[in-house]
Amino acid sequence: MKIFGLKIQHKNLFKASLIALILGFFNFTIVSTAQAYPIFAQQAYSNPREANGRIACANCHLAQKPVEIETPQAVLPNSVFEAIVKIPYDNNSKQILANRKLGGLNVGAVVILPEGFKLAPKDQIPAEVKEKSKGVYITPYSADNENILVVGPISGNDHQEIIFPVLAPDPEKDKDIYFIKYPIYVGGNRGRGQVYPSGEKSNNNVYTATVSGQIKQITVSEKGESTIIIEAVEGKEVKQSIPAGLNLIVSEKSLVQLDQPLTKDPNVGGFGQNETEIVLQSPSRIVGYMALCFSILLCQIFLVIKKKQFEKVQAAELNF
Repeated sequence: MKIFGLKIQHKNLFKASLIALILGFFNFTIVSTAQAYPIFAQQAYSNPREANGRIACANCHLAQKPVEIETPQAVLPNSVFEAIVKIPYDNNSKQILANRKLGGLNVGAVVILPEGFKLAPKDQIPAEVKEKSKGVYITPYSADNENILVVGPISGNDHQEIIFPVLAPDPEKDKDIYFIKYPIYVGGNRGRGQVYPSGEKSNNNVYTATVSGQIKQITVSEKGESTIIIEAVEGKEVKQSIPAGLNLIVSEKSLVQLDQPLTKDPNVGGFGQNETEIVLQSPSRIVGYMALCFSILLCQIFLVIKKKQFEKVQAAELNF
């Protein structure tokens, strides 16, 4: 007898059944978790940023919206700094939820830091930053990608600005880190996606006609779901179901073409990505730069003093 590919003797049937039950429950738990954002992206993509620069979130959030990121121009080694991601949108906007009701928008973000940079430990985060980030739970993308941080989905009305406390690396401890300029990539979305990870359309999408023909009948159920019967050109009738919450833009006896929109676009959200640069600055270079500036300033002062002395000598010689 085989269970999950393992050969099991009949005398161990009870033990095998117990193992199968545990594995089945474990498998169900994994599948259920994988359907949630951003868990699915973390399991489906080892790196959310593709070779062409596209971030994986854009595969489900099809509309394009702006996103901003603010970071210091330069940071010192082993220091904590703030990367602020801004996801602007109109607070009055409402989206269709999975339960077909209208609700507020949720937001989420992913920040792709350079190698060596990571989420700052809690004991190094300033109290002020902790207060600003209350209710926001930021996690590394994976155990192998501590430099990639994700957050969401969280309430957008309270978190249109998300603060990521980041710890800069120390080149003296890590020989692969250098005092140079590094890029930082960010992606931010507001609202639900138009495509589920399985490839199916969500109800936050435009529904189109599956055939060309004439709309014969439109019925609306008590729950708000619409059923459209289209009499196709070939003479057969095609029935289409439209989820509740979507507004129809067609009526009975209307002529429709294949892939013609039947509803208004309910999506008020979208995804955007941006990038910036940050310099990992060496303290010795700053000291050297300050010493250079001081020496130049000192030389200029001496030159001015010498010039004044020369002018006095010239004036004395002319008077003589």
